[in-house]
Amino acid sequence: MKKGSLERKYTITAYTFLFVPIIFFLVVRFLPMIFSLAMSFTDWNLLSKDINFIGFENFAKIFSDEVFLKSLWNTIKYVIFGVPLVIFLSLIIAVMLNRIRKFQWLFRLLYVMPYITPLVAVSWVWRWFYQPPPMGVFNSILLNLNLSTQQFLGSTEQALFCIVITTVWVQLGYCIVIFLAGLQTIPLEYIEAARIDGASRRQITWKIVVPLLKPITLFLVVMQSISFLRIFTQVYNMSVQGSGGPLNSTKPLVLYIYEKAFVNFDMGLASSASLILFALIMFITFIQMKFLNEKS
Repeated sequence: MKKGSLERKYTITAYTFLFVPIIFFLVVRFLPMIFSLAMSFTDWNLLSKDINFIGFENFAKIFSDEVFLKSLWNTIKYVIFGVPLVIFLSLIIAVMLNRIRKFQWLFRLLYVMPYITPLVAVSWVWRWFYQPPPMGVFNSILLNLNLSTQQFLGSTEQALFCIVITTVWVQLGYCIVIFLAGLQTIPLEYIEAARIDGASRRQITWKIVVPLLKPITLFLVVMQSISFLRIFTQVYNMSVQGSGGPLNSTKPLVLYIYEKAFVNFDMGLASSASLILFALIMFITFIQMKFLNEKS
């Protein structure tokens, strides 16, 4: 068989295999997005047969809704508090894990376990931790230390941070594994040369290791930001009756969209809110990539 003919067959085979996932992506991802975009300009309600074009009325209604504005601010707070905390802690733990040789696999497994555990189960376990005494673990510890008990999930000021801590605990394992993979790619010659020049362990970490991990840090910051912007399961399972309470203090945008779509059946309004969330994710991701790329 001629070489040109064989290469053409390889090319056709490659395109054939690529065609299936592209079709799957278009049908499952792209078409629903276009449909949602079109529905965001209508008054589509599951309880009504009529669908009418209403322009930007849904967006005007959303931005005058105090619950939406509260949910939007809560979502931003999840990102502001959650992303830096999970990135910083996972980097520190990964650097320490990279220094040990015995039982490193055991520690790595222990940190990854929360990430591979179903998020619903994790949420209910942490909900039990935060319960009032005598059921709650944290309040029982506070009582044994003669300290005052806390409301945790029952407080409008503490509930959001309780969910942030739970999410950080879940995401730590994933970030640690990615950082460890990045640490393995740093040439040992750099570390040895710095030691010969008299650099301390802290100087090696902050002057050599952390700068070389910037591409991985950028990836994790973007991925974690998207994860916190789409937070839902933890809030739904940890807040009372899955309402994002108390008093909407933990309600994120995704839960707001869910309630509009499947509780109020207002699909047009839910589509508009989804479009705003999509724009927010794209905007924050673009800013982070531009800022961190310039820094690196």
